[in-house]
Amino acid sequence: MSNGQGGPGPQQWDPWTPQSQQPNAVAPQPWSQGGSGGSQGPDWEALAEASAAKSRRRRILAAAVAAVVVAGGAVTAVLLTRGGDSPTPNGGSGASASTGTPSFDPTSAPPPLDPEEILADSRKDTAPIEADGLFPGKAGQKLPLGKAEYVKGPSAETADCASAAQHTLPKVLNDNGCTKLLRATYTRDGVAVTVGVAVFDTAEDATAARGQADRSAIIEPLDGKGVKPFCDGAVCRTTINSYGRYAYFTITGFTNGKNVTPEARKAFDAGDHLAHYAFQRIHARGEAQATAAPAS
Repeated sequence: MSNGQGGPGPQQWDPWTPQSQQPNAVAPQPWSQGGSGGSQGPDWEALAEASAAKSRRRRILAAAVAAVVVAGGAVTAVLLTRGGDSPTPNGGSGASASTGTPSFDPTSAPPPLDPEEILADSRKDTAPIEADGLFPGKAGQKLPLGKAEYVKGPSAETADCASAAQHTLPKVLNDNGCTKLLRATYTRDGVAVTVGVAVFDTAEDATAARGQADRSAIIEPLDGKGVKPFCDGAVCRTTINSYGRYAYFTITGFTNGKNVTPEARKAFDAGDHLAHYAFQRIHARGEAQATAAPAS
């Protein structure tokens, strides 16, 4: 619009340009001066142009915001598909944004096999078993047990379990399916101990044998290789226990033929030491197989 006579009228004022950047123009007012008559009235043309411009800018801004939302959704979807994890607060994910290499939670190793479980069944306890393997060392070799030291004597094994047992023990071994009886003798200061290990198919069989054994269930003392006969007509001390599919026994006496009395602390200690040693050797057998077994 022009403003009467003279040169060109003021430049158009842009309502969307900051005031500091406006040209030397006069902003159109809703009520502007009309021609020379000086009457006042609304400038409908200016109002219409301003309204149209404002509507166009709103549409452009709305379109720009929508594009940002869609783009943000697309990026998030890619990250979720890539890493398989929820996005992290900084906009990434559990996966590496640069390489795409997924990260995984640390996994724990499978638990080790239980030695006692292996020893409970001949189908799992399959390692060869021999007297010299269960009771290692040569005759005459010293065996330290705690503060005591014992000398190994003879060792033997037999599949005829009853032949290495006395009194009521042969029947107990046969009735419960004993498959092998291993023995070894150790001496210390005039005391001799034969320790025997009877092998069964299952822990239930060994437990039954232990429960059926009475005070007359005795293994045969083993002499030879420097060990004099003992427990031949003299009173001796015996023990019996079981672990896994094994029942283990001891018989302890004096090599000079004396009776073992309740006051004979040396004889009692020797029998206890060798009984515990038998348990340790059986358990070591189970541990060795558990360690060697493949992880499942």
